[in-house]
Amino acid sequence: MIILRLKKIDWWLLAAIFLLAAFSLTFLFGYSQRFFWRQLVWYVLALIIIFVGINFNWRLIINQKGFLLVLYWLSIIFLIFSNLQNKLVRGTTSWLSIGNLQFEPAEIVKMTLILILASFFSRRHLEAWQGKNILISSLYAWLPAILVAFQPDLGSAVVLIGIWAGFLLMSKISKKRLLWGTVFILVLLILSWIFFLKPYQQDRIIGFLFPAHDPLGINYNAIQAKIAIGSAGFLGKGFMAGTQSQFHFLPEAQADFIFAALVEEWGVFGGCLIILTFIVIIARLIQIGLKAKSNSWKFISLGTVLALAIQFFLNLGSNLALLPVTGITFPFLSYGGSSLLTNAFLISIIQYINLESSI
Repeated sequence: MIILRLKKIDWWLLAAIFLLAAFSLTFLFGYSQRFFWRQLVWYVLALIIIFVGINFNWRLIINQKGFLLVLYWLSIIFLIFSNLQNKLVRGTTSWLSIGNLQFEPAEIVKMTLILILASFFSRRHLEAWQGKNILISSLYAWLPAILVAFQPDLGSAVVLIGIWAGFLLMSKISKKRLLWGTVFILVLLILSWIFFLKPYQQDRIIGFLFPAHDPLGINYNAIQAKIAIGSAGFLGKGFMAGTQSQFHFLPEAQADFIFAALVEEWGVFGGCLIILTFIVIIARLIQIGLKAKSNSWKFISLGTVLALAIQFFLNLGSNLALLPVTGITFPFLSYGGSSLLTNAFLISIIQYINLESSI
């Protein structure tokens, strides 16, 4: 039975994840032994989660709306506790400490939001654009998004809203509703700029629009990333030879800007290989979702694609100075346990969906 399951695993998906892990660990080994050994532990735990999760009957959870609601509200409670604490990590309250355990509740919310929205839209996707259903689904997404934005972690808030918007767009939609939805988003962006965004968040957007503005302040990270990538050449400077990362000119080289750090060492060739590897992950997820046997499985696959793709574009965009810096990590590549383990849970569900579809 176990051998049969192993044969039906999507090994292309796992191989792509392993390749990103290899890139990450190679850089971290030369950058910081402390980060390397910690991340190695996280990767081992992620691997265990994936293979154990493949053998778990996820239908026991997915088909239980009440249990999904409990998971969702529990993750919301974690967010509230995180917001109420006085301890700041990297200038935000994004991290929650329970004893020696420290994690990001926003990552757990990302997973529970995908599950609860998948359950909701799988039953109402044909009526998703009715007023009542829009209100209910929006509350699921906007409540945690607002809590996350107050931490402040605008990048994660964008990911949560993006997941909800993606679910809506994939449901039955008319051109009129799409137009009104676009107008609503534009108005919301204007109001957010006036009443909601903090000064440093406004400065990031201004800095993105005017790259020469404040090179030693708000634009410092983006400029250092551009220097790292621009000086790399086709094959890079070599292992542990990246001046921007090794001399710590590039902030958060292990996390937010690991792509720029890797390109500096392995060049444009390495950067393109990383991007192509991630495209393989997205392509395999889409393929599994398309052949899924139930609407719930299809929407879970869609939610996973949306979450990973949005994070990928936000992170890559900030590394290439194509988007404002948001603090979003590169899935499966950046240092950090919360994001990696949450994504591992999602991948284990996707692999289960693939196995069930192959029966």
